[in-house]
Amino acid sequence: MTDIAASADFARRARSFDAAATQYDTARPDYPPALLDALEETTGRPLKGARAVDVGAGTGIATRLLRDRGARVTAVEPGAGMAARFRASLPGVPLVRGSGDALPLAGASADLITYAQSFHWTDPARSVPEALRVLRPGGALALWWNVADLGVGWIAAQQERIRRDLDGDTKGAPGNARALPAGLRQTDRTLRWSRRIPLDLHLANLGSHSVFLLHDARDTRAFLDRERALLGEVFPDGVVEEEYTVELTVALRQDA
Repeated sequence: MTDIAASADFARRARSFDAAATQYDTARPDYPPALLDALEETTGRPLKGARAVDVGAGTGIATRLLRDRGARVTAVEPGAGMAARFRASLPGVPLVRGSGDALPLAGASADLITYAQSFHWTDPARSVPEALRVLRPGGALALWWNVADLGVGWIAAQQERIRRDLDGDTKGAPGNARALPAGLRQTDRTLRWSRRIPLDLHLANLGSHSVFLLHDARDTRAFLDRERALLGEVFPDGVVEEEYTVELTVALRQDA
């Protein structure tokens, strides 16, 4: 694949969520309270009162948690569909349309910049300098992802079926997405957590990933129907326990 074709495919994947914003907001997991505890510990400051910018905020899943912890949050989201859902569910939170690669924000205006499930949609060569520009001295850049726990047998088997049948995955952060450029001191944390949800909601969560959103609709329906039958045997009560690790990376901006 040429660089131009790869770039076009990347942009198409990034835009795919706009058409499924309601499904995304309803079905995607949030994050455990322990993540916010770890965020405060690694940044060395409480979230209460902090000026935070949630980049790639999507429908506001992480924004809501930051706000509820007392942060003064501004959200940044490039997608029209995701932004519309955000405004409907969080009407009191400021939202600006824009990209992490060119933040529409003043310099030295934020204590904390967060990327929840979104940093891999940026170009780090552009998004990291932008974050450092917008952060105040001593501020922090925090990246995190929910990653499907492949140490759990049924999850590993499901991911293999997705790879085999759809040539994709839904496990979370790709490859070395947590690796920040040299010269930044980063702290990494891994937190385990799980949630119990109805089987239908689990299938909706699967279907909200770009590998499904961009696949042929008939193939997607057929795959999810097969998953329903397979998981019905694993979880006969119809309640699925999704197990995750949250992969957190925090980098502090050093004073000049």
